[in-house]
Amino acid sequence: MRSGHRLGRQFGWLWGAYGTSALGTWLAFGAFPLIAIEVVHAGPAEVAALSSVGALAGAAVAVPLGPWVEFRRKRPVLIGMDLVRFAALLTIPAAFALGVLSFVQLLLVSVVVAAADITFRAASGAYLKTLLPAEDLLVANARFESTTWTTTIIGPPLGGAAIGILGPVATVVADAVSYLLSALGIRAAGGQEPRPERREAARMRAGDLLDGWRYILADATLRPLFFNTALFNGLLMATDALLAVLMLGRLGFAPWQYGLAFAAPAIGGLLGSRLARPLVTRFGQHRVLVVAGVLRVIWPVGLAFVGPGTGGLLLVMGVELGLIFCCGVFNPVYASYRLERTATERVTRTLSAWSVTTKVSTALLTAAWGALGGLLGPRTAIGLAGVLLLATPLLLPRRAAAPLAEPEIVAHVPNV
Repeated sequence: MRSGHRLGRQFGWLWGAYGTSALGTWLAFGAFPLIAIEVVHAGPAEVAALSSVGALAGAAVAVPLGPWVEFRRKRPVLIGMDLVRFAALLTIPAAFALGVLSFVQLLLVSVVVAAADITFRAASGAYLKTLLPAEDLLVANARFESTTWTTTIIGPPLGGAAIGILGPVATVVADAVSYLLSALGIRAAGGQEPRPERREAARMRAGDLLDGWRYILADATLRPLFFNTALFNGLLMATDALLAVLMLGRLGFAPWQYGLAFAAPAIGGLLGSRLARPLVTRFGQHRVLVVAGVLRVIWPVGLAFVGPGTGGLLLVMGVELGLIFCCGVFNPVYASYRLERTATERVTRTLSAWSVTTKVSTALLTAAWGALGGLLGPRTAIGLAGVLLLATPLLLPRRAAAPLAEPEIVAHVPNV
């Protein structure tokens, strides 16, 4: 993971830990539904609950963790969340080996992992902001984005092969081990993290749970970006299941063709993430954020016109390539913009509220579009989501924000 722009040893360990856990996640992609179907003989409603109910319950569990984590050092929290996910996932192969694996256990594990995911993401954003100066945040987030798309390309094919040879439980073991390795990597980063200043009230009150949302809604630049993210992600993800039904059912695509249609275009994410920093240097952060945010919404409506055969497959791949490329540019710019606009002592609560809202909106819109797909047909429902996505750029920030004034933070990261 070498690059011409050095961000320090601690970031290198954090980046390596992120890549390891991301690869583990993609290796186990689709393992839970397969285990539910093949091992515990779950029906369609139960399989759907693993993603929807699990995500909603996990988001609810994560709500009080944001304010709790805010006033603690973030590196121990990151290690703890990795170990929680490691332990939770490891219960699945253990129960499978003992012949006692149940759907309830799968659901509970999905809740724990979802809550730990949200908490880890929120704490990692706060940790990153203490590691690096503001001018390096875009470089760091571009590297995370590039790693995301790299693991997206290689993880599912390797995981699919492992599932075919060893079964889905084996990939869950690999995912669990990836979190253990991530925890060890973050621990190896070392360094002295500044202790957050505690507020006067020692005990957390019920009203504190809403601090993240209050902060977002009070900020004129974060507020529109917040609603844009929730709607864009929710509407985009809501069509996934419908597109699978359309392609694998009515249009008769083979599973390998369906996988290829989404794996190959991930190369666009690599290209987009590599271009994000040069584009911001030339055109400015706000302009790139808005233009990429507009361009990414023009693609999904094309999925409503997919047909059978090679032409239909190429259409899906072209749409996904354009969409993912634009997201590859947008995502690191957006992540850096959000961190820069959030006060250091508010980062964890803000990112936690952001992630909780995104997960909840995605789950609710997925359920709603499932019902629409049943009433109107999958093609019409996909097209409707695509049309609504065209309106989401109206929620992007309309002007560049003034820099956020904060006390200077002393960096603890040596340059290497």
